[in-house]
Amino acid sequence: MTKLSALEETMLGPLWARAMYAKKYPDLLNDPKAIEIIESVNYDFSEMEQILGEWRAIGLMIRARSFDNAARDYIKKYPSATIINIGAGLDTTFFRIDNGKIKMYNIDLPDVIDYRENLLPSTDRNKNIAKSAFDYDWITKIDYTEDNGIFIIAGGFVYYFNEEKISNFLSTLADDFTEGEIIFDAISSLALNKMNKKSEKAGSDLRLKLAIDDPFETIPKWSEKLKIKDCFVIGDRTSLNKDWKFKTKIMNKVSNWLKTARIINLKFI
Repeated sequence: MTKLSALEETMLGPLWARAMYAKKYPDLLNDPKAIEIIESVNYDFSEMEQILGEWRAIGLMIRARSFDNAARDYIKKYPSATIINIGAGLDTTFFRIDNGKIKMYNIDLPDVIDYRENLLPSTDRNKNIAKSAFDYDWITKIDYTEDNGIFIIAGGFVYYFNEEKISNFLSTLADDFTEGEIIFDAISSLALNKMNKKSEKAGSDLRLKLAIDDPFETIPKWSEKLKIKDCFVIGDRTSLNKDWKFKTKIMNKVSNWLKTARIINLKFI
């Protein structure tokens, strides 16, 4: 592979970041599957390294570890749980949290799943489904019982859609999956405005649409079946590593102080 399409580059970026920095900081996130895949791809990632940088990569790792920890806690209670990965891309969560019993379903658009199948093909307990998350037909394609439980991961997802679409999405899941949970990351208005200005300056049409400044005020308005189980600023539970670059340490502290990004874990009641 000598040249990546825009789609492939978008998908491989987070995977490369986890692989690259898992080698440097395995105590933060150990992701051998990501390392294995990146080492099999014949591509010069030096430009991607300049674009992402260490502090963005560390943020992706902190998010992944936060999701992993919440999923593992749920799996302790429901060892045969169904795990849903919304907007999966080339995510490797299954290989980090698998207990030998869970079933995982990776949901993403058809062109994304086509590419995912090349590097992370479906197996009996880790299946790829080519569907929009908002095409709720995917619900009929998963193996789920309330007794076994369901845990949903939606990383890098909610801020790409407007509030009505996300509130309807979460309400639908809450209606269908009583006692289930979902975890996702959300950004503040400050972060959203800054990232949209950056996209505009770069000539990109991509715009973020949803900011959640106060989850405890916003989310209860969406549905009475949504209960906030956990909510924290994304870097609050991660100690600074003395080996991180100076910029990484500063950006981490500033982001935490400004509360630009949060991890939100909801329970469906």
